[in-house]
Formats: sequence, structure tokens, C-alpha cells
Amino acid sequence: MSASAAAHRDLPRIYHKVGSLRAERRWALWTSYASLVVAAVIFLAPPFYMLITSLKTNAEMADLSGNPWLIREVTFEHYAAILGNELFLGFFWNSIKVTVLVVAITMAISVLAAFALSRMRFWGSQALATGVFLTYLVPDTLLFIPLYQIVGGLGLLNSTWGLLLVYPTLTVPFCTWIMIGYFASIPKELDEAALIDGATWTQMLLKIFVPVALPGIIAATIFAFTVSWAAFVYPTAFITTPDEMPLTIGVVSQLVRGDTFAWGQIMAGALLAALPPVVVYAFLMDYYIAGLTAGATKG
Repeated sequence: MSASAAAHRDLPRIYHKVGSLRAERRWALWTSYASLVVAAVIFLAPPFYMLITSLKTNAEMADLSGNPWLIREVTFEHYAAILGNELFLGFFWNSIKVTVLVVAITMAISVLAAFALSRMRFWGSQALATGVFLTYLVPDTLLFIPLYQIVGGLGLLNSTWGLLLVYPTLTVPFCTWIMIGYFASIPKELDEAALIDGATWTQMLLKIFVPVALPGIIAATIFAFTVSWAAFVYPTAFITTPDEMPLTIGVVSQLVRGDTFAWGQIMAGALLAALPPVVVYAFLMDYYIAGLTAGATKG
């Protein structure tokens, strides 16, 4: 009877504790949702305003009496002007050409370097791997002056081929770091078994590590694509002729004349330039997250 009575006395205390946990969990959920809503508004407001501006007529943009967040008359003339201009189509082609080639160069270098640094242990491999990542921390605003002298000495100024030389300095270090973490998370028994079976290091890389590390490779590829497509400092410093400009600087340089801004076409061009990365992230976001997080654990 005493044990039963003690149990009954403890029931209110247990119910109170469970209720407190539920209240804390509910409060944490509401706080998380509120934070997400605020963050979404902050990050989505600029592109939403760009979309609104690109759909306005020049007269409506010049009329400051109206609400800037509302559209009185929808027009697609700015998009038609952008897509119907051969110069801007050339900007698109330059961006596509540079991005595809830079991604290919970056992945070829990063996969080989990451495999060597993570699996082919040699003296100084850990220090070299750390140094590769530290180079990524150097801002491009400090590097473009010496790189300008190097590119100029090679005769590659005002050429997209010069961008193929300098863009990998932004993409290779970080992509190599991603791949090092991913390769290091693969069990050592795989390469040891392959070595026992007589496989070469090249066969191990192509037949074992590349298929297993595909999410990490996709994550590195997406990063290289984003950086190459959205780069602004390097093309601004190295490219001055419109025929060789990528889209990021072509839109700004050709639509700004002194203090005159073609805001409608600028916003339309900026949204079109942002569309490919948005599409890539929309379809490959799961692979990108998996590739970034998989290297955080080993074994």
C-alpha cells in the first residue's frame, strides 16, 4: 500500500515534467518557424523586387508617386530586349563556355589531388592538404593584381581564355577540400582489398572511389559551377571588350551609361543570369547537402 501510494504521489510530478517538455518543444518549434519566416523575407525580398522592376514599364519606374512593390502595367519588353540582342546572347555564350571548361578543369584537378592527399599517404600530405584549403581563404580582391600581371604577361587579357587560368584559383582549393573529407570517410578496407587483388591506384580511383564518392563529386561540381558562373571581380579586372565579357559584367557594363541606368533591362538580365544556378540547386540540392555533410564522419 505504501508503494502504491508513493507511486500515486509521483504521478502529478511526472505529468508536470512531460507537460513542460511539450511546452518547451512547442516554443522551440514556433521560434524556429518565426526565424525561418524572417530569414525568408530578408533573402527573398531583393529578387522579388528585381522581378517586379523588370516587369514595369520605364514610365512606371520613373513615376515615384506609386508603390514600388506593386505593378500597374505588366510588360515583358525588357526581357524581349535582352533576349533579342545578339550582344547579350554573346554574354550568355561566354558564361556557358567559361563555366563548363572551368568546372571540367576544377574537377579533374580536385579529384586527383584529393585522392592523393587522402589515400596515398606521403610525407607532408596533411600539411599540404591544410595549405590547399588555406589558399581558399585568401580573398580574390588581393589576388587579382598579381594575377593581372601574370595574365598580361601571357597575352591573355581581354580573352575568356585568361579567365580559364584564374577561375580555378577560386574553385580548386575548396573543391579539393570537399573531396579530401569525402575520400577520407570511405573505409580503408576498400582500397586495401583492391591492392591485394592487384588493382593500380588509377583503377582504384576510377572503379571504386569515384562511384562511391559521387555525392561529394556532385557537391564540388555545383560549387565550382556557382563560383564560375557568378564571378565578378576577375572578369571586371581582366575583360574590357564586350565580345569577351561574361554575363555577370556584360549586363552592368552595357546598360549603364554615365548616370543613366536601364533599370528594367538590368533587372531582367540579372534575373536571367541567376536562373541557371537556381535551377541547378533546385534539382541537385539533396546531392549538394549529402556531399558536404558526408565527409564530416569517417568509417
